[in-house]
Amino acid sequence: MRNVNFKTALICFLFALSCFSLLAQDRDPLTLPREVRLNERQPPEIILKAIGIKPGMIIGEVGAGRGRYTVQIASRIAPDGMVFANDIVENYLRYIDKRCKDQGLTNVKTVLGDVTDPKLPPAALDMVIMVNVVHCLAEPVPLLKNIKKSLKPDGVIAIVEGNLDKAPDAAGEWFSRSKLLKIYQDAGYDVVREETFLPKDNIYILKDSGLD
Repeated sequence: MRNVNFKTALICFLFALSCFSLLAQDRDPLTLPREVRLNERQPPEIILKAIGIKPGMIIGEVGAGRGRYTVQIASRIAPDGMVFANDIVENYLRYIDKRCKDQGLTNVKTVLGDVTDPKLPPAALDMVIMVNVVHCLAEPVPLLKNIKKSLKPDGVIAIVEGNLDKAPDAAGEWFSRSKLLKIYQDAGYDVVREETFLPKDNIYILKDSGLD
């Protein structure tokens, strides 16, 4: 009973914190004006706390895009932590380099990958983060399999994805929870934790199942 009450209290706290975060997005110097709406849906302050981001961690970000989450992660793991920001679009990576320079972030290294291999440094990462990425991937299973070689023995993948079961109007874009779980299983991962407190998204923490 105590564990249930604690979990309920934690969810209520995170929800309350998320409400505060919604009001703060347009005042966050790391958030660009065009990112405010999406960061209201996926508040970096809430999500990065929930997945356990801490100073000094070595993080890989797969599908970093224009760096919406890259800068948020980098600012929280500085000064000793490092972000390896991956994408398959070279122009996005150039944009991240300029954005980090403009915002005074010196702990980000961009990495050009391909469709099935993010080309992150081997056995170096405490965590790989993917936000709004899995449903966009042409080859999600091979890519997730190739991430394994970049993780430390106790490393995990943290995935934030829209849940079609929560937002049926996103049909044709988002995946259902069951489809996502099948992708993770096929790639050889166990879901060691799942958070469902976000209105439209779920957070999945994956660890190598060791079965392949």
